[in-house]
Formats: sequence, structure tokens, C-alpha cells
Amino acid sequence: MKRSGWKLWAAGLALTLVAAVAVSQTLKRVDMHHRGGMGHEMPFFALHDLSDAQRTQIKQIFQSSKAATKPLWQQEHQSHQAMMQLITSGTFDEAKAQAIANQGAQTHAQLEVEHAKVVSQAYQVLTAEQKTELNEIMAKHQQRMEEHMREHQGAPEQAPNQ
Repeated sequence: MKRSGWKLWAAGLALTLVAAVAVSQTLKRVDMHHRGGMGHEMPFFALHDLSDAQRTQIKQIFQSSKAATKPLWQQEHQSHQAMMQLITSGTFDEAKAQAIANQGAQTHAQLEVEHAKVVSQAYQVLTAEQKTELNEIMAKHQQRMEEHMREHQGAPEQAPNQ
């Protein structure tokens, strides 16, 4: 193989590998989100000094919550599907949309309460020092979220082709 052909082949291989890794990471994140993955657990496992017993106990707390939240996630999904079906049906019924939205909001509220209960249980596993560290992690996350919201709310939209 000529030198330029070899370089082209190597560049193609490298590009393929980078694309494969990017796709796999995206699919992994999407899968974790849809399965109720470690999203709510992550701040706990960001702590550097969790003991193995604490890690196990926290994992068990989140794992046991899946049975309670799975039907709620399914209900929320069904509400979303019902709203999409109403939107695309060609005839909009405001009363029906309101009923679907109310049901979805009620389900979401139940999910939030369950989430708060589970996180509170996991929080109780931590030592005082770990709680302080976790509070700092969550405060920084909250600050980043607020900055992100300000950036997106404050930025004026540009017209296309400008």
C-alpha cells in the first residue's frame, strides 16, 4: 500500500473508532435515562470517601425504589402519548388536553415525591462530613443549572442567515 493510501486508511479507521465511541456513549446515556439509571444516584457516587458498605446500601435504596417508580414512569409515558395523539388527531379538544395535562402533572408530582423520599433515605446513610460535601456538590450543580437557564432565557434569538 502506498504511503498516502496508508494514511487515508488510518484516518478512516480513527474516524470510525471515534464515531463508534461517541454513539455508544450517547446510547448508554439514553438507556440509563429511560431505565431510571443512575441519574439520581450520581451525586452520591461523586463522594470520594464512601465506604463499600455505604455504596452497597445506597445502591440497594435506589434499586428498591424502581418497583415503586416504574408504574409512574409508564403512566407519565402514557399521558405523553395521549397528548401527542390528541395533537396529531386533527381535532383539538381543550377539555381533553386539560384532563391529560392534569393527569400527567399528578403523576409527575408522585414521581417527585418518590424521588425525594429515596434521596432522603440515601442521604441518611452519609456521615456529617459526607453530607457537607454532597451539599456543596449539589449547590454547585444548582448554580450551573441557574447559569444555564439565564444564558438560554437572556439570549435573544437571531433571525436565520444573520
